[in-house]
Amino acid sequence: LSAYFCFLLTALGVTAGAHRLWSHRSYKAKLPLRIFLAAANSMAFQNDIYEWSRDHRVHHKYSETDADPHNARRGFFFSHIGWLFMRKHRDVIEKGRKLDFTDLLDDPVVRFQRKYYKSSVVLMCFVIPTFVPWYLWGESLWNAYFLASILRYTISLNVTWLVNSAAHMYGNRPYDKNINPRQNTLVTLGAIGEGFHNYHHTFPFDYSASELGLKFNPTTWFIDFMFWLGLVTDRKQAPKEMIQARKERTGDGSA
Repeated sequence: LSAYFCFLLTALGVTAGAHRLWSHRSYKAKLPLRIFLAAANSMAFQNDIYEWSRDHRVHHKYSETDADPHNARRGFFFSHIGWLFMRKHRDVIEKGRKLDFTDLLDDPVVRFQRKYYKSSVVLMCFVIPTFVPWYLWGESLWNAYFLASILRYTISLNVTWLVNSAAHMYGNRPYDKNINPRQNTLVTLGAIGEGFHNYHHTFPFDYSASELGLKFNPTTWFIDFMFWLGLVTDRKQAPKEMIQARKERTGDGSA
């Protein structure tokens, strides 16, 4: 339970934080929530918020080209993990420099996390998940370290990478059949709502990254709960009419 709780924190730091808040600006979050999401993002240990958001914006702008950091046209392994083992294609660097990321560094939370990223990762990703179970209920340090830290970290990394790989290769395309990203149920379950990827690339500004309704999207539930608490404002959402018109115009007919 402790390891799974850490996994949920880790996931929210990426999905609600680096992805929907900082990369896409699909909603606004007040300072306490931004601090929480930055801490959770350090627990994820997937590069700091600035680097993660920078790469993701380049990915959306130049999806499935050589300027895409994890171009899925180069194969499953490359888009899943191989891109991290190689130097970035020169197009990623050249075209990425043309985009504006000043809004990210205008946020003091992003600047603070970037400045102290290494120490925050050690604390959030490894120390706290290990020592809390040991101190509070007598779990062995060995079990706590390998389950709540290492196993949880490994699973969270691969779940995130599946959005770049599997969700760009396997599934239907009810919103735009002309792009690679797909709707992938298994990725949705693992990545707490990030597998509605054809929708997300069609309407990247939508804070829910999916059509609202009875669909499994814990990240959206979390953002909605924070809205209810008064910590979230200005949630952006694609109008139903726009969604339906896009389905009829470019969808594959599967919806």
